Amino acid sequence: MMMLEATRPDLTLGVIGAGIMGRGIAQVAAEAGITVLLADARPEAVAEAVAFGTDMIRRKAAKGSLTPENAEAAVGRLRPTEAGPDRGYDAFASCHIVVEAVAERLDIKQTVIGALEAVVGDDCILATNTSSLSVTAIAAKARRPERVAGFHFFNPVPLMKLVEVIGGIMTDERVLDALTAFAHRLGHRPVRASDTPGFLVNHAGRAFATEALRIVSEGIADFADVDRVMVDAAGFRLGPFELLDLTGLDVSHTVIESIYRQYYEEPRYRPVPIVAQRHAAGLLGRKTGRGFYAYVGGRAQKPAEAAAPEIDLTGIKVWISNRHQDAADVLRDVIEATGAQIETGERPSDEAIIMLTPFGEDTTTATLVEDLNPTRSVAVDCLFGLDRRRTLMGTPITRQDIRDAAHALLAAGNHPVTVIHDSPGFIAQRVIACIVNIGADIAQQRIATPEDINSAVEIGLGYPRGSLRFGDDLGPRRILSILDACHAFYGDPRYRASPWLKRRALLDAPLTLPDV
Repeated sequence: MMMLEATRPDLTLGVIGAGIMGRGIAQVAAEAGITVLLADARPEAVAEAVAFGTDMIRRKAAKGSLTPENAEAAVGRLRPTEAGPDRGYDAFASCHIVVEAVAERLDIKQTVIGALEAVVGDDCILATNTSSLSVTAIAAKARRPERVAGFHFFNPVPLMKLVEVIGGIMTDERVLDALTAFAHRLGHRPVRASDTPGFLVNHAGRAFATEALRIVSEGIADFADVDRVMVDAAGFRLGPFELLDLTGLDVSHTVIESIYRQYYEEPRYRPVPIVAQRHAAGLLGRKTGRGFYAYVGGRAQKPAEAAAPEIDLTGIKVWISNRHQDAADVLRDVIEATGAQIETGERPSDEAIIMLTPFGEDTTTATLVEDLNPTRSVAVDCLFGLDRRRTLMGTPITRQDIRDAAHALLAAGNHPVTVIHDSPGFIAQRVIACIVNIGADIAQQRIATPEDINSAVEIGLGYPRGSLRFGDDLGPRRILSILDACHAFYGDPRYRASPWLKRRALLDAPLTLPDV
């Protein structure tokens, strides 16, 4: 087939399915100077989509982001048609690209592709906006499967400037190149992905919620504690449970279960029972007024944090382990600022609070490794430094007065402190290490390039850093040590390190380094 010239001025795009996704795709294409033909099984949906697109484009003109002339020209490029499953798609005969955004059912999508092939030219690219179905399966019944590809946008399309370009097993590479160029013309960042469950964005996003759910299911912390740590300490815009409530558990539960099954029960994606239970109870999130949080007036009703213990810090003695020297130095600066007395001997005195800074280990393991007194030991998470929220945990037999004194020391100066039960990797270490590991395995499987993985995670998921960039910034060896410690403690293969991560960590090479 001939290579499509994505910049040609007479480019015509067909969009089948005039719902939220279809009308968003139509709007950005019309703004990019492309003639757009719209169709839907419901004729009234086409009129609604054109009206919606017209309103959005004219609002941009009113705000000054488009000139009035360009806005009216874009509106004129939105062309309703009477095409549909019962009326045929003859109106699309002149299209250079057609994107279907119909219901997420394989049989419906295959039928639409077959009907289009009867009328469009042999060089017309047929793209599917599927978010969960196999592109290969959608193309399987096509006369020319090599021209069928995935072109997955995110909602809302005009604001989410990312699109996944997905090749099925039979997709011609030139089709993917053409769609990549077309995405750039639309003002979107294209990321290339192979036809695997979840493609790139949904795949890369598995760890954030699933590991947080695992932490809560173990009784380590509650929903609000996990969210506070991931927002305040790790820098995410929303915590995992806030995000689940925003997305809706009806959507998230389906995706979590689907990807786990499609990957033949890969342990990294294993769900936990509390998701199914809450889904069955109808606690879907904002849309039902109650999810992990209750909502009043659209605002989450979060439980108040317990105040730090009021303790006289005068004369308190603290011994800090130097096993992880860089983390110990950070913690020492914080404790010195409180006026507490820091012991400098090789072993703590019988009066000292013992403070550890483990990576991956729980307090119990870290204490026993150094043959320290577990009744006087606590651990502090230093992965993201201690300038923001601080996380503290003890062993199951740490004395309450020791725990309270450590809490008061860390809270000095009005710093927020989250106190959790003993956990390998605290909260942030576990979640971030799993995010990095899944990103590394996406690279290992050649699903996408390191650059595209990072862009997809930052733009599509809104994480503060891409999966592999997180690993490089925090240190591949440190991430590997967290995973290895969790794996050793639990014996659970969900924490086994990806070969991509392990090799680069051992070689002191960046995770963004592609294979030669």
